[in-house]
Amino acid sequence: MIRPYTPADQSQVIRLLRLNTPQYFAEAEEADLLEYLDRHLEAYFVVEEQGQIVGAGGINYFPEAQLARISWDIIHPDAQGKGIGSGLTQFRIGLIRNNPAIAKIVVRTSQLVYRFYEKNGFTLEKTEADFWAPGFDLYQMVLHLATPADNIR
Repeated sequence: MIRPYTPADQSQVIRLLRLNTPQYFAEAEEADLLEYLDRHLEAYFVVEEQGQIVGAGGINYFPEAQLARISWDIIHPDAQGKGIGSGLTQFRIGLIRNNPAIAKIVVRTSQLVYRFYEKNGFTLEKTEADFWAPGFDLYQMVLHLATPADNIR
């Protein structure tokens, strides 16, 4: 079940991050996630199975740039490879597609998981070494959405 995040979910989301550290996240990123949840949250969702949160991920909107960003995707290690991350990603892409002000979706990830986003339709836009922390490079991915004008042609 995918549902909106509530502040009561914070401890379970932080637990997910810790379970994925240091394999997919640098230790220093926990403070960044807390800052995001407390101050930059727009649309954040959790995946719940049997009362436990097994995944989480958000969306931030930048309508002036016709852009949405998928952010802070975290899946429980035991749930990885079971379609939960893809389901959550496709759920958010669907929400974003319903917003006519958005022409592209960006995700900023690392070299460790960028292939996951490729499988979900994103293409690599740029890279930057040691962006998140030493050994955690930025892989910025983009998914261009069809605009109404594109559908007329």
